[in-house]
Amino acid sequence: MALGRSRRAARGFDYWPGFVDALSVMLLTMIFLLSVFMLAQFFLSRDISGKDNALAKLNRQIDELTSLLALERAGKGDAQSSVAMLSASLDAANAEKQRLEGIIASNAAAVSAAAGQVSEATRALDAEKQLSARASAQVEILNQQIAALRRQLAALEDALSASEQRDKESQARISDLGSRLNLALAQKVQELSRYRSDFFGRLRDILGTKPGVRVVGDRFVFESEVLFDTGRAEVSAAGRAQMEQLASALQDLEREIPPEIPWVMRVDGHTDKRPVNVQFRSNWELSSARAISVVQFLISRGVSPQRLVAAGFGEFQPLDTGDTDEALRRNRRIELKLTER
Repeated sequence: MALGRSRRAARGFDYWPGFVDALSVMLLTMIFLLSVFMLAQFFLSRDISGKDNALAKLNRQIDELTSLLALERAGKGDAQSSVAMLSASLDAANAEKQRLEGIIASNAAAVSAAAGQVSEATRALDAEKQLSARASAQVEILNQQIAALRRQLAALEDALSASEQRDKESQARISDLGSRLNLALAQKVQELSRYRSDFFGRLRDILGTKPGVRVVGDRFVFESEVLFDTGRAEVSAAGRAQMEQLASALQDLEREIPPEIPWVMRVDGHTDKRPVNVQFRSNWELSSARAISVVQFLISRGVSPQRLVAAGFGEFQPLDTGDTDEALRRNRRIELKLTER
């Protein structure tokens, strides 16, 4: 073959092998297309057969529908008459519906009002229940408190009975103590009176013969001229000499009187009723200033300040109500009184 080809090649180009190959390919292609056509024809025949069956079935259904349509047309007249009747009934029903809706609306308003009243009544009832519950709780608390008060009352009654018994015993002791206290006070008063008498007796011995000094009842009286210059509240030089002796007597008295006796020496300042000078605004101030000056002088000389009291009476405690110079002179004075504190 190769040798033949070589020879043909030597003679010129040979087309026959290519033509044979092309025909082979064409033949194979035609066979393939014929096979495809046969398959397509087979499937198409099967589909056509199925469609014929379906078409026959549709024709049967069309016949049935035609029959039904005839029946429907026959019953359409009856239906139209029924529709007319139904339309009339519907109109009547609509009218009735509107009437019923009006009734329902009015009833709804009434129901709403009634519901509001019921709700209000329910709230009121709940409030009443709450009040009742609180009242019950308060009553229970009050009952407990009453029971506690009754127990306390019983305890107080027992305590009162015991207290009354103790009170009776205390009254007896108090009565006894009062008697003893009165007796002790009377003894102290008597003892103080005795010391007062001794003290004023000693002052009489010291100062009793001096002019302007006198004893009036239970008081020792210095005329103001003895201790002060006119219109002045400072103790004068002559008055300091008198007060030195008084201070010495008071110091002796402090040593003699027992400390449990509550005594004081009261220094009272008095003036006459004539107006004072510009140094003092009133006779009250002048009398008080003079009493304080005497007290301060006695303190400076060693007398205990706890045993001294100063008081001013102005012109309102006169010894003589006359207007003479002698009466006015007697009213200007310093009084010393030994008394209880």
